[in-house]
Amino acid sequence: RWPSLLKYYSHSDSVSWLEEYKARHNAGLEAQRIVASFSKRFFSEHVPCDGFSDIETLGCPSHFFEDELMCILNMEGRKGLTWKYYAKKILYFLRQQNILKNLKEYLQRPTERQSFLEGAVLIDQYCNPLSDICLKSVQAQVDDITDKVRKVLRTKNPRHPSLASKAGEVLIPEVELQRQVLDAMNCVLYEQLKYKGNELDYYNSLNSYIHQVLIRRTGIPISLSVLYLTIARQLGVKLEPVNFPSHFLLRWCQGKEGSTDIFDYTYIDAFGKGKQLTVKECEYLIGHHVTEEFYGVVTSKEVLQRMVGNLLNLGKRESTDQSYQLLRDSLDLYLAMYPDNVQHLMLQARLYFHLGIWPEKVLDILQHIQALDPSQHGAVGYLVQHTLEHIERRKEELGPEIKHRSDEKHKEVCFSIGLIMKHKRYGYNCVIYGWDPACMMGHEWIRNMNVHSLPHGPHQPFYNVLVEDGSCRYAAQENLEYNSEPREIPHPDIGRYFSEFTGLHYLANTELEIRYPEDLELTRATVQKIYSSGKE
Repeated sequence: RWPSLLKYYSHSDSVSWLEEYKARHNAGLEAQRIVASFSKRFFSEHVPCDGFSDIETLGCPSHFFEDELMCILNMEGRKGLTWKYYAKKILYFLRQQNILKNLKEYLQRPTERQSFLEGAVLIDQYCNPLSDICLKSVQAQVDDITDKVRKVLRTKNPRHPSLASKAGEVLIPEVELQRQVLDAMNCVLYEQLKYKGNELDYYNSLNSYIHQVLIRRTGIPISLSVLYLTIARQLGVKLEPVNFPSHFLLRWCQGKEGSTDIFDYTYIDAFGKGKQLTVKECEYLIGHHVTEEFYGVVTSKEVLQRMVGNLLNLGKRESTDQSYQLLRDSLDLYLAMYPDNVQHLMLQARLYFHLGIWPEKVLDILQHIQALDPSQHGAVGYLVQHTLEHIERRKEELGPEIKHRSDEKHKEVCFSIGLIMKHKRYGYNCVIYGWDPACMMGHEWIRNMNVHSLPHGPHQPFYNVLVEDGSCRYAAQENLEYNSEPREIPHPDIGRYFSEFTGLHYLANTELEIRYPEDLELTRATVQKIYSSGKE
């Protein structure tokens, strides 16, 4: 019944299968209860930080609970959208909490026990918690590449020490033998497997995730360097990471081990097909002179800091993701490594404030900033004041506004909740999840969006729509038309509002139906009228 759980058992285990079955069954019931409660509790707001408190104190094995969440997510068909939406949020939270715990444990180890590959996998897992990424699988793929390098090496030098079964545990001292390893690596990685730097799509976040680098065989300098360094070390060649500006490099010692002379090293560009560079060529690579400190070796924590810094910058650039998920994830990772960094704490507080989520956590962050750096009192004071106002406004909310189509003031509203629409001007496909009898936005928004240039201006119904590109928009009635070819809208928040896609329209979930009690019948009648008998 639950085949994915087999990995938790060994053939040698003595297990009471009836007790295991009962435990899994009860965990499933508990998971279903919690998922069902989330829509009612958190429909009107983002799931707060303390919203997961009952999950953190589960009375059942966490892997059983997670397995039930995965069963919900993998339900076939177009039903259960709201359950899937909240199951995904809960699973995201649980896995990220676990990964964060593993990262903190990793950072507390002695430096020599901090594998660069494991660090890269932890970052990858945290940013992609719903993907099946594990160190064992990634390591197996790296081992496979390493075996291919050994085959090439065997044809060049059958007596090479890297071919020994325990190669990698002992470093190869001779530079010429090391060179043979690097040549074989370049042959396998760049000629046979066609790995390359992703120059055409450099700022794609997938370039930073090690499991994607292995799948797509492309990446950025730092991700390709982690892969290159790991393979080299498994073959007995000690390469070291160099935090070179604008272009991450590796260095290979040609002189006395541990030398502080930067000219005793050859620098390797994993992004540039393993090209070996001199100090002068490194400067040509970035187009300017740098001081000797930038040629020094860095720790695994500093490598992770740079990887996370890259993701932070990408998160700031992403304009289509209105939830700023990548920026939020990378800030979590950065602050796990440097919890007292005032600049990033302030960025996190501003981000949550901007998104209107977790006001209580914003206050905690601001209090921490004030204790670390009292000179920030101006910015902290401003955010504290507005956050407290937000909390007060939330307390004053009387409950959901219920909109009846039969009200006289709503007589001009033509479209209803759940209809798949098309924007006449911009051509995007969308689904309606809310409406107002007239534009309810402020004067500034109306002016910026040039609403007055529309024939009916702001004095016409406006609709909240989820758009296929992942955005949420507010569209005038005169700009929308029925979609002649209705299709599913791939929006991350679709399950927040809808329980099912029928093939022609969406069915509002219980919470949305409470707010628009007369829309469902109208939506069904409209769909019947538009799409019956194959007519548009």
